[in-house]
This record gives sequence, structure tokens and C-alpha cells, in this order.
Amino acid sequence: MIWLTWRQLRGGAVTTAVALVALAAVLALTGPTLASDYSSGITACTRGGDCARFFDRFFDDKQIPFLAVTVVVLVLPALIGLFWGAPLIARELEAGTHLLVWNQSITRTRWLAVKLAFTGLASMTAAGLCSAAVTWWAEPLDKSAAPGFTLMDPLVFGARGIVPMAYAAFAFVLGVTVGMLVRRTLPAMAVALAVFAAVQLAMPLVVRPHLLPPVSSAFELSPANVDGIHMPRDGGSLALTLESAIPGHTGAWVLSSHLVDRSGRTLDDSGPGAIAVSTSSGPCAPPEQRPETAQAGDHYAGCLAEINRLGYRQQATYQPFDRFWPFQWIEAGLYALLIAGLTAFCFWWIRRRVS
Repeated sequence: MIWLTWRQLRGGAVTTAVALVALAAVLALTGPTLASDYSSGITACTRGGDCARFFDRFFDDKQIPFLAVTVVVLVLPALIGLFWGAPLIARELEAGTHLLVWNQSITRTRWLAVKLAFTGLASMTAAGLCSAAVTWWAEPLDKSAAPGFTLMDPLVFGARGIVPMAYAAFAFVLGVTVGMLVRRTLPAMAVALAVFAAVQLAMPLVVRPHLLPPVSSAFELSPANVDGIHMPRDGGSLALTLESAIPGHTGAWVLSSHLVDRSGRTLDDSGPGAIAVSTSSGPCAPPEQRPETAQAGDHYAGCLAEINRLGYRQQATYQPFDRFWPFQWIEAGLYALLIAGLTAFCFWWIRRRVS
């Protein structure tokens, strides 16, 4: 049975292996240079440079390849479910070849167990190797990532750690289950892909934010959490736009962020928040009216200090960065439960319903 299963899998396995080797070669050639550039940049900025500016520039220059390799890890489990999982049983049921095996002293349970174990382990191995290679290559970029691309943010979280292996195993078993129910290869591939995509969207949007109770707190306004201050030219209210970041909590996953006034009232969520502060005189007056703050940075810092004095704050709900590994293990555990449930269903279905 193992030899037969390998014969059926070898085409896809060889293709996947070649793709992974090509990816590993590219990462191995570019990874040392990336790490060296990061190390030299950190050394330079800690000797008197601007490390924040270095991080921004370093990540911006490498953002496209960073996103490309991240997407590769995210897409691989879907491809495994599509091309390894869905056809595994559906193809045999569609062609009737399963009856030939079952008539040669191979029980249904053993037939399914070997297929699931052998191909499932291959799926997890492929996803694990891909994730490990990308994690190694992207380490300098993960350390300098802009808000929205940190390890805790949904796009990157699913491409690091152990969850890619859980995704691959789930996609594979889901494909097998759908193929067993539909009994036709192409429809099974389409349904499996749609269900897997729905689960992968629901996890970061609905489930993951609540794996552990999120933290809520108010923070003073600073360059770390303010994207920009918009000075009106017509004497209107000053407006402020928040970053999706929190001072003192680098890498946190910000679930919500609002500008609130002294009384805790949330300002306009649909755009820049209006600040009730004088723009005709005082720290937030236009720079040309205050020569002593001719430097843009001085004027910006003075205006932020005045806004803080008036009681305006960032009210944020977030998941701290130190929950990365607890979230990885909890989410992998949830997928393990789904995998166990689908596997048990497959064994029950093939013994009772498939003929």
C-alpha cells in the first residue's frame, strides 16, 4: 500500500520538491546579503544615526520580495489541499479502482489509513520546510517590519512558526473529505478550495483576535502612533490621523485604534479626527507664525504636546507581541481538532457509505 500510494503521489511530490529546492536556492543566495545589510545598518544607526528611519528604509526597499515569499507560504497549503487532498480519494472513487484494491485482502480502513498518513506527513513536511526557509530568510525584515506587516499581523502570522504545517494538514484532510463526499475530482477540488479559503479568512477575522482576551488601554500621542497632523488653511479644526501602532508595544497586533477626547468620546472614525485646539496661536499655529519653531520637528513635537495636554489620547485594543507563540500553539491546536474530526468522519464514511 505504501508503494502504491507513493506511485500515485510521486508526480505532485516531485513537482513540489523541485519548487521548494528552487525557492531554497534563491533564499540561500540572497539571505546572507540581507542579514549583512541589516547588521551593518543597525551598527551605523546605533552609533548616532536614526534607527527608526533605517528600519523604514530597509523594509521599504525589500517589501516586494518580503511579500512574495510570505504569499508562497500562505498559498502552499491551499495547493496541497487542491492537488493532493481532493483527488486522492475522489479520483479512485470516480474511476472505480478502489474496488480492485479492496478485493486483494486490503481492508478499507488500512487503505485509507496509509493514504492519509503517508500523504499527510508529506504535506506537513513540505509546508514546514517552506515556512522554515522563509522564516530564516525574512528574520531581518521581520525585525524591521512596518505596522501591518509584523509577526502578529494576519498576513505574516500565517506564514511563520508552526501554523503553516497545521494549515497544510487541514487543507489535505479537507480535500480528502470533500473528495470522498463528492466522488468527482474537479468538483471536489473547487469545493475544497472554497471551504479552505473561507476557513482561512474566518480564522484571523473572527477567531484569532479572541484566542486570548485582548488588551485595551489609552496612550499618549507621539510620532510612534500618529501618522500625521493636518493643519487647516481656512481656520477650521486641526485633524490628526493615527498609525496602526502603539507606543512601547512594538509588533503588537492592533485590533482597533481610535482618537478619544478628555471625556473618552471617540472622534470621527471615518477619517482624521478633529482636534479642538487653536490653530491661530499657540503651539499648533502655522510655523510661519512661530519663528522660534522654525524646525518642522520642533513644531510637530510642540503641537503634539499641546494636544496631549488637552487630554486627547489613542484608545487601542490590541494583542501584545509576546503572545505570538501562545497564539501559534493555540491555533495549531484548533486546526488539529478539525483535522481529527475530519479524519474520524472519513473513516466512518468509508466503512459505512462508500461502495
